[in-house]
Amino acid sequence: TGKGTTETRYYITSLKADAKLIHDAVRSHWAVENNLHWSLDVIFREDASLKKKDHSALNFNIIAKMALTLIDQEKSTKNSKPSKRHLAALDDGYRAKILKI
Repeated sequence: TGKGTTETRYYITSLKADAKLIHDAVRSHWAVENNLHWSLDVIFREDASLKKKDHSALNFNIIAKMALTLIDQEKSTKNSKPSKRHLAALDDGYRAKILKI
C-alpha cells in the first residue's frame, strides 16, 4: 500500500538512552536466541517433536541444550553439529570425548 507504520516498544535497561545502542543490544540478543532455536530445530528436530505429556517437552529441551553445548565445545573435528551428533551416536569413543568421560 506504500503506507509506513510506527511501533513503540518499551524496555527496561541500565543502558544510557541512546537509540542506536539499545537497538544494537536488542538485535544482538535476538540473534543469539534465533541461532539457538535454529540449532535446536536442525540438530534435534525440536519443532517436529510430539512430546506433550507432563514436563517431557521442557525436560527434552534442557537435555538438548546441554548436548548442544557439549557438541559445540568439542573441537577435535571440524564436522558440523549434526554430523558430530550422528558420530557420537555411532562411536562410543567420540561420545566419551564429547561427554568428557
